[in-house]
Amino acid sequence: MTSAELIDCKNLVTGSLIDVETKSRHYRIECLGGTAIRISGHPEYCPDPVPAQLHGSVNREGELELGLIGKGMRLMFLLNERRPVTTSRVLHVHVDQPKIAQPTSSPSIH
Repeated sequence: MTSAELIDCKNLVTGSLIDVETKSRHYRIECLGGTAIRISGHPEYCPDPVPAQLHGSVNREGELELGLIGKGMRLMFLLNERRPVTTSRVLHVHVDQPKIAQPTSSPSIH
């Protein structure tokens, strides 16, 4: 698992896992492709993994940074296509990307 100051979720492969520690919660996010995620970590809204849409993060100036999760920012996601959630400030972000399987032997042509 790699620690980072800023993660651009648009560049992560499907199946990547992101651990986000905020001032008040610890979220676990699975990237499903595009802005689709599965998230858990809030005792009321998502105690177990639920589908959601990642918006990005709000920076210190209050601007939305689409697709980004960064230290010092507030994570924003949408539950049930209608309930926006904004977290407390992010303290730590870690990402674990799945390993891409390499072929054990190269095919030969006869």
